[in-house]
Amino acid sequence: MEKSKFRMPTAYTILFLLIILVAAATWIVPSGAYEYVDEVPVAGSYHPTAPTPQGIGAVLKAAFSGFYDAVDVCVFILMVGGFLGVVMKTGAVDAGVARIIQRLGGREKWLIPILMLLFGLGGTTYGMWEETMAFYPLLIPVFLAAGYDAVVGISVILLGAGAGVISSTVNPFATGIAAGFAGVSLGEGILLRVLQWIVFESAAIWFVMAYAARVKKNPSRSVVGVGAGKIQVSMEEPQPEYTPKRKVIMVLFTLVFLVMIYGVIPFDEMGLPLPVLGWWFPELSALFLLGGVVIGFIDGQREDEVAETFVAGCADLLGVAFIIGVSRGITVLMNDGGITDTILHWGEEALSGTGAVSFVLLVYLLYLPLTVLIPSSSGLATLSVPIMAPLGEFAGVGGDLVVTAFQSASGLVNIVTPTAAVVMGALALGHVPYDRWLKYVWKLVLYFLLLTMAFLVVGVWLG
Repeated sequence: MEKSKFRMPTAYTILFLLIILVAAATWIVPSGAYEYVDEVPVAGSYHPTAPTPQGIGAVLKAAFSGFYDAVDVCVFILMVGGFLGVVMKTGAVDAGVARIIQRLGGREKWLIPILMLLFGLGGTTYGMWEETMAFYPLLIPVFLAAGYDAVVGISVILLGAGAGVISSTVNPFATGIAAGFAGVSLGEGILLRVLQWIVFESAAIWFVMAYAARVKKNPSRSVVGVGAGKIQVSMEEPQPEYTPKRKVIMVLFTLVFLVMIYGVIPFDEMGLPLPVLGWWFPELSALFLLGGVVIGFIDGQREDEVAETFVAGCADLLGVAFIIGVSRGITVLMNDGGITDTILHWGEEALSGTGAVSFVLLVYLLYLPLTVLIPSSSGLATLSVPIMAPLGEFAGVGGDLVVTAFQSASGLVNIVTPTAAVVMGALALGHVPYDRWLKYVWKLVLYFLLLTMAFLVVGVWLG
């Protein structure tokens, strides 16, 4: 009798196990809180509070609480699914992908650095991260059709944007918020962060291109298997004709994504004289809904066809929306259990009285587990930087280096942690098991870890 091999649990099971572990921690970790002024914690104000351990009921409700907390992101994902469902029914994407692959004529590998640079620029300038969810269903088929696997398609987006977020230069949602709480300007330390972005983005591109070349040459070296996932395009089958109507649909399709990107960029906070739309998930959801309806009618679909197709497209991404909600439930459970501030307080105590190099490296290492527990970069910055920055002054470390340590750790963890909605959502879209992603990306994560520590030490010496 053949022994059954161990199979990695699904993303849902992994997240529910984490919820149970966090709930158990609320029975062991003392409850406590900082005093807050304008929602900002005051350093040295931590005090014990009445324990609020989370029981079975809280565990069962955590996923739903997380879904309510992340409902804007979840609705956005569903609207993207509906939009893509309508567009895919037109045949424009299949025809467009076939045309792209045909014109590239074996040079598909150059799509990797070009697209990764674009996503990297988005990541480093305005923290492009959650918004990337809209691109996975679009680009995964392109790389599958080019003879790669789903991991390459995911990597181009996730690692391209991720390398940018790790080395955020003027990202207002991470660097900007953290700099404000650290009492430094956004420009302080920017030269080091620009150099960090160049090095990290180059390393990510080299890593993905090397893997893609191996898979292209020998498909058996894929960590998941070529064509893994339900979203794929077979170039051996006859492709739809790229008619003038489909060209118009592809123009509108592209325009929707360009408008999305423009709508979320805070040009004013980046010092650029461009009109700011200030859009976020409600506006973006409306954009994709409108885009789907307009494209459906241009294709000649009836009103009931558009509605049915849109709803079916939403259903295709319902699992991704659930994963995002469940992952958010972990943070909700920590806050309800009163242990978030306690964990931060332990870090505050561990960092007191250290030297400059030791301090900045310990801050970076401390932020790694903190990011797992609090995957929101803006939330983590608001909660922790007002405490870390004053400690840095006593150790002789400038606020700009505390900011760099924070954002580097936050960005690094968010490309692998199961509590990051983008990671789990992207893997669900590509049908890539979480353990296969870890097997693939761990070396790059190690490179980033060591490189960041080297950059921080150099920053201390230069400071």
